[in-house]
Amino acid sequence: MNRKSFLILLLLVAVLGGAGLAMFWQDITHYRESGAKIGAKLLPNLKAAETTEIRIKDAKAEVTLVSNKGSWSIKERGGYPADIAEVSELLAKLVEAKVVQSEAVGASLYPRLELIEPGKGEGSGTLLELKDKSGKQIASLIFGKTVLKKDPGNPLPNAQNGVPAGRYVLAAGQTQNVVVLGDPFANIEPRAGRFLAKQFIKIDRIKTLTSAGSGDRNWKITRDEEYGQWKFAAGAGPLDPSAAVSAVNALGKLEFADVSASGKVEDGENLVTATADTFDGLTYTVKMAKQKSGSDYLLNIALTGAPLKTRPPEKGEKPEEAARRDKEFAETLKRLEARAEFEKILGQWTYIVSVKNLEPVLRDRAQMVAQPKKPDEKGGPPGAPPGFPFPR
Repeated sequence: MNRKSFLILLLLVAVLGGAGLAMFWQDITHYRESGAKIGAKLLPNLKAAETTEIRIKDAKAEVTLVSNKGSWSIKERGGYPADIAEVSELLAKLVEAKVVQSEAVGASLYPRLELIEPGKGEGSGTLLELKDKSGKQIASLIFGKTVLKKDPGNPLPNAQNGVPAGRYVLAAGQTQNVVVLGDPFANIEPRAGRFLAKQFIKIDRIKTLTSAGSGDRNWKITRDEEYGQWKFAAGAGPLDPSAAVSAVNALGKLEFADVSASGKVEDGENLVTATADTFDGLTYTVKMAKQKSGSDYLLNIALTGAPLKTRPPEKGEKPEEAARRDKEFAETLKRLEARAEFEKILGQWTYIVSVKNLEPVLRDRAQMVAQPKKPDEKGGPPGAPPGFPFPR
């Protein structure tokens, strides 16, 4: 290479280097103007303890979580208790959220990133608003499209991106301030069911269960002891023990999918009322009716009575045994009274429950009756193996 060629090459390197440096400083300028530094917290001044309202909204739904003296409730569900663990996790993630990427993005690209404010056009995202006890807005953010990364469990070079790895976020009302967080924030969604406290009424130690409804849905079963055999009350025929146990167990593990915002059990169809009297002195009245649209049921549970204050002595128990049992009874009574108080509060709401959870309780009387066993084809007793009696 001669001297002239070397000088031309050196000049080209200088020009390209200058252009690269200019672009670098331009990126730095955008970065600084955005106010979002990589590695910095998204909401550096956010304090979870000062947040008393969380509003989450998208183009189709909205949910508002409200704090009152340390407990959280859901406005759209008539003040039903919110899951404190779920709310605490959300606030903790917001406090610790850090920026992993900052982009100067024009407003024309917001729809592609799903950063349009809900209700203001196509490509809308999810609006998150935080307020303090005075009603002052602490933060207002739009959570947009989820950032996906390649599945690490798929080593193929043509594997598609599919693992949520982050989320585009825009400060509501601002422009060119798009950042990417290192967390997809899947729990920021306006679905009340996600935030409902799932602790529910537990109906156990049932002594008598009565069903009342239209048609043949009228029956009553009872047992003399907690682990005794179930039977129809007043000797009303043979009872299928498995049907009785299924009905009782269903009431002991009730779950709900959602809380009805406005509907009442009386608004449903085919109302059935189950009344459970327990060995603890409590009475649960469970009203169930099918929703007019869909297969789920509306359900309400009213608790009356109070736990028994004294323990009936057991036959032949010794003084030391009585003292131990009295102490255990007192501890159990304290927990039961607290539980009963909580369950009475839950009785003010109407719940949406899957029909599968209620089927054992919704059986009519014919389905509760024990069916006669059929002898096998060889004339042996019920349940005998094929070929009975065996040849000698």
